[in-house]
Amino acid sequence: MVLENGKRLRILTGNANPKLAEEIAAYLGLSVGETFVGRFNNGETQVMIDESVRGANVFIVQPTCQPVNDTLMELLIMVDAVRRASATQITAVIPYYGYARQDRKTRGREPISAKLVANLLTTAGVTRVVTMDLHAGQIQGFFDIPVDHLLGVPILSDYISAKQMDDLVVVSPDLGGVSRARQLADRLHAPIAIIEKRRPAPGVAEVMNLIGNVEGKTAVIIDDIVDTAGSLTEGAKALDKYGAKEVYACCTHAVLSDPAIARVEASNIKELIVTNTIPLPPEKCSPKIKVLSVAPLFGEAIIRIFGDLSVSKLFDA
Repeated sequence: MVLENGKRLRILTGNANPKLAEEIAAYLGLSVGETFVGRFNNGETQVMIDESVRGANVFIVQPTCQPVNDTLMELLIMVDAVRRASATQITAVIPYYGYARQDRKTRGREPISAKLVANLLTTAGVTRVVTMDLHAGQIQGFFDIPVDHLLGVPILSDYISAKQMDDLVVVSPDLGGVSRARQLADRLHAPIAIIEKRRPAPGVAEVMNLIGNVEGKTAVIIDDIVDTAGSLTEGAKALDKYGAKEVYACCTHAVLSDPAIARVEASNIKELIVTNTIPLPPEKCSPKIKVLSVAPLFGEAIIRIFGDLSVSKLFDA
């Protein structure tokens, strides 16, 4: 893609989610740039950019999902390669930002890994970041370069609206997710409810109370990340106990670490709606899981960034 002022756009990708990169490139009427990202015999990451990026605006599509350290190193080394190849602008398109849950110190001698990743990206040569539904919004402030923070709620709400479900109530799985639940509820013109829970240990959640009314209603739980699905399925079970007619769930980032799939399939959740910020391998596919594509949204964001237009206009109601 070339603008009248001569600016050129290139889409590159590592091994994290090449299918999403191809969808984004197709939306833009482009093809993904020719690159090789592999391993040397000693396990080190090997990157070769097989086409010119001199003077180009390069967008590298690479969620830092599992295996997180490998995908992060691929991204950093690709950034260094295109910087040394004289790219004018280097935008890291990170649909899922790994280490985002390590955004603060909760006890002594803990790292703030989300800030470290931001430092690494900036030092490598990234000039802009595009990401989606950061676990903690303040991570944007960890960068001293522009960050475009896209929202998954419009994609999720469009799908839920199309199902034309009656008596909807949007449920936040904890107190920290209320603003996200409110965004979805406003788009669906529905009330909200909040699950009050505590975590006696990492990865363990206990439902203590429910704020709001779900009796006889179709409940939709919304979260940013579903990892082991323990909190999600326990919350769905609690909603059933409080009289919900049906329980759906949705999230942006489907990490789905073991035993998430088994938990979801054994739960009372009728459908789990996720996006493809993280690729879903065959072993994690389930009839209960619906995957929505974020490619059009990222494609529009890239068009706006490349054309020096407002990205926030994408979310005007």
